[in-house]
Amino acid sequence: MRRNLEPLELDMGVQIPYYFRCPISLELMRDPVTVSTGQTYDRASIESWVATGNTTCPVTRAPLSDFTLIPNHTLRRLIQDWCVANRSFGIERIPTPKQPADPALVRSLLNQASSGSNNLNSRVSALRRLRGLARDSEKNRALILSNNVCEILLSIAFSASDSVDLNHEALAVLALFPLSEAQCVFVASDSDRVTYLVSLLSHSSIDVRVNSAAVIEMAVAGTRSPELRSQVSNADGVYEGIIGILNYPLAYPRALKIGVKALFALCLVKQHRHRAVTTGAVEALVDRLADFEKCDAERALATVELLCRIPSGCAAFSGHALTVPLLVKIILKISDRATEYAAGALLSLCSASDQAQREAVAAGVLTQLLLLVQSDCTDRAKRKAQMLLKLLRDSWPEDSIANSDDFACSDVVPF
Repeated sequence: MRRNLEPLELDMGVQIPYYFRCPISLELMRDPVTVSTGQTYDRASIESWVATGNTTCPVTRAPLSDFTLIPNHTLRRLIQDWCVANRSFGIERIPTPKQPADPALVRSLLNQASSGSNNLNSRVSALRRLRGLARDSEKNRALILSNNVCEILLSIAFSASDSVDLNHEALAVLALFPLSEAQCVFVASDSDRVTYLVSLLSHSSIDVRVNSAAVIEMAVAGTRSPELRSQVSNADGVYEGIIGILNYPLAYPRALKIGVKALFALCLVKQHRHRAVTTGAVEALVDRLADFEKCDAERALATVELLCRIPSGCAAFSGHALTVPLLVKIILKISDRATEYAAGALLSLCSASDQAQREAVAAGVLTQLLLLVQSDCTDRAKRKAQMLLKLLRDSWPEDSIANSDDFACSDVVPF
């Protein structure tokens, strides 16, 4: 045990004082908290210790009389000062942690927000404080969610008797939490609620628009009823509103993230995909493809593949000059899933159009596909790549055909 109390030497040649180190992890404490025995630990470490069923103090082995964790602000400030003093060694100052929400405060805010006897400003203020707490940490969101928050928020968000500001603030908080299937059905099964959400997609505030899109996406994705999903995706103006969010001219990552999630969910309903095409989904997806982060790019490419499965979508993507070159360029650059979707989209486009085949070959698709079938990507991606290679064989330049013999394709999964 004595060895653990010796200063820990970092790679950059500076030592961490032992009293700055968590006795459990032996790492520099970022959020020191004191337990009932008087010992101090890093919050993440002691919470993990307790979560695995331990009821004693790791250092003293004494029983923990309660599991209250008291922030050790003095020690945390000393650690921060030490980090600043040693910044020349490449040590970054630890940020001041945000404290977990107090359960009593959460209950009080929910009561304040849901009580019709309170004045409007008080109710809106309570919802804004809840939103701030929810944004602070996953732990806070779990705590708030355990207090039946979504039921309360749904009743406020769709209440015609409450003010518009209160409706919008409730929707903003609701967008931060997952909805149960029953709650998704509550939204999707009522045409008035769906119409209300769609109307907000053209609101002057981009935040209101994005929050509404988030709830629409959850309602569509969270219900297993094909009829209800179709009802939402067939609502007048829903595609126009979602695509408008994707086309928002200013840099707003959340708009892109929620917009592509909602568009993908809507496009899973096959019978209404043509509406996405006629309202500009093709242009929005191609023009924004380079702006998406990894997970969002996967969804965007999955949506492209879905729309390429209908004739109007395939024709629209073929008619966009950037579609094929972009798909070829990114086919191996994002993730295995993205590779699979891009290959599937290219297969659909090239199956429907000789022009797309020529564009793909000119963009270097042959090399990409030969690399793909030799890679560790998914079997489905390899099957799509193999089918595309066969489809394009007559379009290959002579020197490319000769060079392709260097690649062993026999290990590709048969289709």
